[in-house]
Amino acid sequence: MMRILTFSTLFPNHLRPGHGIFVGTRLKKLVASGEVSARVVAPVPWFPAKAAGLGAYAQYAGILPQEDYEGLKVDHPRYPLIPKIGMSLAPYGLYRGVLPHVKNMIRAGEDFDLIDAHYFYPDGVAAVLLARALKKPVVVTARGTDINLFPDFAIPRRWLRWAIRESDGIITVSAALKDKILTLGGDVEKIRVLRNGVDQKIFCLKDKEKKRHALRMQGLCLLSVGNLVREKGHDLTISALTQLPDVRLYLAGSGPEEEALRQQAVRLGVAERVHFLGRQDQEQLVAYYNAADILVLASAREGMANVLLESLACGTPIVASDIPGMTEVIGDPVAGRLMASRDPVFLAQAVRDLYADLPDREAVRHYGEKFDWATTTRGQIDLFRDIIKQQGQK
Repeated sequence: MMRILTFSTLFPNHLRPGHGIFVGTRLKKLVASGEVSARVVAPVPWFPAKAAGLGAYAQYAGILPQEDYEGLKVDHPRYPLIPKIGMSLAPYGLYRGVLPHVKNMIRAGEDFDLIDAHYFYPDGVAAVLLARALKKPVVVTARGTDINLFPDFAIPRRWLRWAIRESDGIITVSAALKDKILTLGGDVEKIRVLRNGVDQKIFCLKDKEKKRHALRMQGLCLLSVGNLVREKGHDLTISALTQLPDVRLYLAGSGPEEEALRQQAVRLGVAERVHFLGRQDQEQLVAYYNAADILVLASAREGMANVLLESLACGTPIVASDIPGMTEVIGDPVAGRLMASRDPVFLAQAVRDLYADLPDREAVRHYGEKFDWATTTRGQIDLFRDIIKQQGQK
């Protein structure tokens, strides 16, 4: 059995159970294959328990040093991070903070064959530094912002180009991310496209009318799921409501833009039709996906957004930005529509076009069933095995 060390700051913990849940879900499916065992190292920034003026950062102090995540052993070693100004130094600080902990694990008999890292910056860069220090192979998964945003900055770009060159394997969750990595000097032979999957048993068809009644949803209802941050484009969706009379919008998520979005809705006279749901657990999300008529994703950039796959699995079609990677999910009219341009006018037009020819929910679900975890799991196993074999031949 292959032994891997999964390394990422994006991993669920008892204080933030939804944090990096896509990493946790992929790993659970991999371990369930019976061909891989995993230990998780999910570092968290060090902050004092009563860190005055640090707001949300102070909660890191409450994360346990070690915990269990659905049968997986997870360690949370601390590393230094200076809020807002430490991003250029983050890979090295992350590496130095974690190295002693991992060395102690190995000395205690918990060795591993390969490092499975997620999110290229700073986590992936730190993982490559760690792999070189320990003489272990490393595979890094690129997920979106790590490759779409950080190369715009000089120092992170240099770090990224080095890590891309030095990693033993790279996984991207979309072909668009693969193309971006190639522009950064990536070797096409090292890159595998393994898309995210969705748990088809959790995200599934429910009785739409019962869910709508329970949630008190009437008329044409749009749903947007995601953090309330500027990049997600919730402001565009709210603006589009001015051209969609009587349409209601349900926003599932929380974040720093919430107050600005509330004020925008008031200013545009649509506040009564915008419902802020806050962060929702999976069970509630399934209910909202099933009750909604259309999911809207107006993001400026994405890797492979899980919300798209979850919505399709629940039979709900999508209106999304025409950005790299979207056609890999919305590749058929039954899945939804792409906006002609990322603009409220075109968003509203796409909603009208889709609603005028709304596909059957069973057909949407059938289309979404191809996004399961089996292919991704098999791809990881094959890649990891090949790299471990190559390492043994050196």
